[in-house]
Amino acid sequence: MSSYKRTILITGGAGFIGSHVVRLFVKKYPEYRILNLDKLTYAGNLENLKDIEDLPNYEFIKGDIVDNEFIQNLFKTRAIDAVIHLAAESHVDRSISNPMEFVMTNVIGTVNLLNAAKMSWAQSSAADSLSERKLFYHISTDEVYGTLGASGLFTEETSYDPHSPYSASKASSDHMVRSYHDTYGIPVVISNCSNNYGSFQFPEKLIPLAIHNIRNNRPVPVYGKGENIRDWLFVEDHASAIDTIFHKAKTGSTYNIGGHNEWKNIDLIHELCKIMDRKLHRSEGTSAKLITFVKDRAGHDLRYAIDSSKIQRELGWKPSLQFEEGLEKTVDWYLAHEDWLQHLTSGEYLHYYEQQYSHR
Repeated sequence: MSSYKRTILITGGAGFIGSHVVRLFVKKYPEYRILNLDKLTYAGNLENLKDIEDLPNYEFIKGDIVDNEFIQNLFKTRAIDAVIHLAAESHVDRSISNPMEFVMTNVIGTVNLLNAAKMSWAQSSAADSLSERKLFYHISTDEVYGTLGASGLFTEETSYDPHSPYSASKASSDHMVRSYHDTYGIPVVISNCSNNYGSFQFPEKLIPLAIHNIRNNRPVPVYGKGENIRDWLFVEDHASAIDTIFHKAKTGSTYNIGGHNEWKNIDLIHELCKIMDRKLHRSEGTSAKLITFVKDRAGHDLRYAIDSSKIQRELGWKPSLQFEEGLEKTVDWYLAHEDWLQHLTSGEYLHYYEQQYSHR
């Protein structure tokens, strides 16, 4: 009999957002057993979690959610009470060049987890299977809603209108999660978040890519004219929101999580350039000369903006940082962790951890 109050499976826990969620749950809830399931693709990095890897309530499991037999066996052997599902292919450009990979991970992988949870939890008593111990929490994106004009915000009632293979695959997985709640009674919650930024983000994304390129005097690519607008959410605030939803949300509910920080991409890059010039003791305007406009991405949505009033009103969560403060902290972290970035971009970390877990 386990001494832990709950066993929680967090998928994608070695990735950017996932590692922040894993760290928060492991440290904040020593009474929970946290299982971190990750395939360790290019964006999954266990160096993100070195500070907690030896804690007694934490365990890493290497595996692929697309492998249905593996997932079924995991649920049979680990007595999993709840799932926080973050594992996903998430880079829009990659989805355009290889959409099937996104379908497999984001749709098939999600359904594999849902089926395993359904079968495992059905073996419990009827009362226990619907108790607060059981929950499938699916983390999604604001991109499922499509694009906004110059005004308006995405709410939980906004109709889905995805425009890229990535957003379409996430929309599909959202629908599957809701269908398992409505059809089979699986306790689920869903959240849709705006663009995250902060420490441990893979440098294919806008902010860490710009920081890395500016530091090394390389071109900083900006799609089109940089007119696309995004709402930015500090990743630690997102982890806090996930914690709040996991513990307080009603089964079947959906919450939008946003930072109330809308920025045009070009304005964001100029702000980053100013911060980097100051941090690197360069003359003002030096980094801005690196900005390079490139051909716009296919299906590039103009504007995303989240209305997060529901989660603030019902659950009492709100973002803790203004964007400028969060951006400053993010720049400081990347400048102080050049070794982490070098290991990531060189692939050194993958070779190490693949060898470490190849026998398991």
